[in-house]
Amino acid sequence: MPADHDRDTGLAGFLRGCPDPLSQVYDVALLDLDGVVYLGDAAVPGAPQALAKAADAGMRLAFVTNNSSRTPSAIAAQVAGFGVPATAGDVVTSAQAAATLLAARLAPGSAVLVVGGNGLRAAVRERGFRPVTTVLERPAAVVQGFAPGIGYSLLCEAALAVQAGAWYVASNGDATMPTGRGRQPGNGALCQVVAYSTGQQPVVAGKPEPPLHAEAVTRTGARHPLVVGDRLDTDIEGAVRAGAPSLLVLTGVTRPEDAVLARPGQRPAYLAADLSGLLAPHPPIAAEHGVFRCGGWTTRRPDGDSPLVLDGSGDPIDGLRALCAAAWSADHVTPEMTRPALAALQG
Repeated sequence: MPADHDRDTGLAGFLRGCPDPLSQVYDVALLDLDGVVYLGDAAVPGAPQALAKAADAGMRLAFVTNNSSRTPSAIAAQVAGFGVPATAGDVVTSAQAAATLLAARLAPGSAVLVVGGNGLRAAVRERGFRPVTTVLERPAAVVQGFAPGIGYSLLCEAALAVQAGAWYVASNGDATMPTGRGRQPGNGALCQVVAYSTGQQPVVAGKPEPPLHAEAVTRTGARHPLVVGDRLDTDIEGAVRAGAPSLLVLTGVTRPEDAVLARPGQRPAYLAADLSGLLAPHPPIAAEHGVFRCGGWTTRRPDGDSPLVLDGSGDPIDGLRALCAAAWSADHVTPEMTRPALAALQG
């Protein structure tokens, strides 16, 4: 399989073009779950069908999640329930990445104080460590992940262990987590209870930190992976930090305006409305004298605080790609500067 730089086209620093479907260029799709494959209790419309076609084209599917509370088998069962075939071996979690960090530093059989759910305890056992819940067991490390039943007493044990010299690791640093009731405190917020009381910040394994991406590549044997996600600050930033290409889909958290305003370090290689973006070529962006073209759309680099102006017709995603190129080429673009052009995309 050719390396991705032999097949994609476009300008350095902008969205890439690719003359072939991404499913034929990259060997493994490292897929985020919530907002990409499913939304709450339902599959993202068209996601199971798109993933089935990508798999038929030879692309392996792996599901990479910051969720550390559940085991890979439980997550695979949920994914399969949405019509997407998956086994435990197709799931890579931040709990597994955290356990790999522990394995690089601790002796086998070491006691590890686990603040988290079944998925985190299972990952710690898989690496040959002994999960404990009290500082009296003299744990060599504390590993913390989200679980809804975490209480004050267990956080106290974790803090006491860290004060006594235990290495502090977090499965992920997500400050919040989306729920049907809104954003609720996530693992990153709960970790601050221990961090604030001990003065010791944890080493983080999950997105956007590199350990989870490395875990996914190791477990899948990927040679040319493509990260697929809906969040700029976890999925896409994690891919950029790992030096991997990424596909941003607009079925979850990120809105078109967010993509246009994406800062360096959080800019994807490819952009699509949904997972059907795995199945089609991606047109290149042409640029000349500050004018950017993609498909049937044309826009210009903004001059000072002037708004972005978009002209043309065709696939709205091509127009959004052109807008991203124009905005990313400028020194400063505000939300107000993007709105007239985004309104033009909506017709």
